[in-house]
Amino acid sequence: MSKKLIFSLVCLCVLICSCNSKKKAALTEVNKGTQVDYFADNGYGNAVAIVQHPSGVYHKGITYVAYQGPLEDPYVVSYNHNTKEWKGPFKAGVSELGKDPNRKKKIDNHGKPAILIDEEDYIHIAFGGHGGMPKHGKNRLGNYHGGKNQHAISKKPLDISSWETLDNIPPFGTYNQFIKMDNGDLYLFYRHGAHRSDWVYQKSTDNGVTFAEPVSFLKHKRLQHIEAEDSWYPWVSRGNGDDIIVAFDYHICRDNKNAQDKRGHIPERHHLYYMVFNTKTGQWKNVKNELLDMPLTKEMADEKTLVKEIPHDWTFQGIADVDPDGKPQVCVLVGPDIGAKRSGPKRLQHFRWNGQAWLQSKNANLPRGNGDLEVKSATEVSIYLESETNNEVGEIAKWDSFDGGDTFKKNKIFLQRKNAGFVISALIDNPHPDARIIVGEKEDGTDFRKMYLLGDNGPIKRDGKEASVLNDKNNKLN
Repeated sequence: MSKKLIFSLVCLCVLICSCNSKKKAALTEVNKGTQVDYFADNGYGNAVAIVQHPSGVYHKGITYVAYQGPLEDPYVVSYNHNTKEWKGPFKAGVSELGKDPNRKKKIDNHGKPAILIDEEDYIHIAFGGHGGMPKHGKNRLGNYHGGKNQHAISKKPLDISSWETLDNIPPFGTYNQFIKMDNGDLYLFYRHGAHRSDWVYQKSTDNGVTFAEPVSFLKHKRLQHIEAEDSWYPWVSRGNGDDIIVAFDYHICRDNKNAQDKRGHIPERHHLYYMVFNTKTGQWKNVKNELLDMPLTKEMADEKTLVKEIPHDWTFQGIADVDPDGKPQVCVLVGPDIGAKRSGPKRLQHFRWNGQAWLQSKNANLPRGNGDLEVKSATEVSIYLESETNNEVGEIAKWDSFDGGDTFKKNKIFLQRKNAGFVISALIDNPHPDARIIVGEKEDGTDFRKMYLLGDNGPIKRDGKEASVLNDKNNKLN
């Protein structure tokens, strides 16, 4: 080969490399300047859910969001509504879930983080548990399954960039639900183990430095007439004043091998219940203001706290809120026996207390889907709902009622995607109008989700390069 030909080939290679570099740089600049409607692409599995809540909190002009990221570790981002600045995502802890490559079910999904900000502006998350394991010690209030319940706190007030995990809660929890009262007391509610465990709460009066011992409020126990145990799924939230409100359904936890249902243990739930915890007096009451003996048994729940008996259809995920006078409204998903596949047509049913009785609404127009409830007054009610339209478009929308929840109408659509698979959080604590709810959208062919922060003006946008966390070698994933 002649020197002239070699020189020409070298020049051509240099030219191609130069063009590719310029093209890559140009693309980078385009990505950097392009706004996308998601804030991160590293949501993992069911990155948020109604039950683990709150997933977000608005505080001093900033919305803080926690979600499940790669390897089921907790991640936190923040958005400043005044400066329009995003920060994160930062990894806030290391979960014991999501690390076993030989696990049959790849993603556990029970350790998603709940978030809270204390009176001194430190940020807390509880995460990582699915009942704990025998290696963690004796579980005196239930049985085991996996993971380890953990509590992490930011090293500096309102700083999501660095975290410390504290050893001050039992390892056996799952389905964490955080509440802060007006006097600064913190309450952490969770199930103390796997299905066959009590539901408990722990109280902190020193901004989460220490927690009192777990107190049982829903009791698991062995049934005598069939091969099963009583179990529960509550949803806990702030009421008015010193009250904490609880909507819950009953899980009949059948043995893996039993004579009643050859499928063994299945996700069978029934009925809808409601009760109130007065944190000032320490008393639990039903909607009629009658005292309850705690921890509550199935027999006492049926007698004193029943909203609706649902013996044949299955229930899933109760939610509740109260109007300014303290009258509650509750919702629950109801559908036929869904078997072990956890799927099927479930439709939201709505109930309201009129001072004398529970009234079921005529909400046949509500679509199938999961969501959260906001009661603004005795007549004005909203449900934030994920659902799928008739033309296979997934959407997140607000359904409003102006007759106390008797009928609902879709008034605002926050997000729509063709053939989308959405997961949705509970309402953000003390939400800014522009950031009410968190949503994850599944990426086809992967276990990851794009994460959205939605409010009255739709998704809050972010620079495309910042939002593409998985492809950024300088991200905060480690």
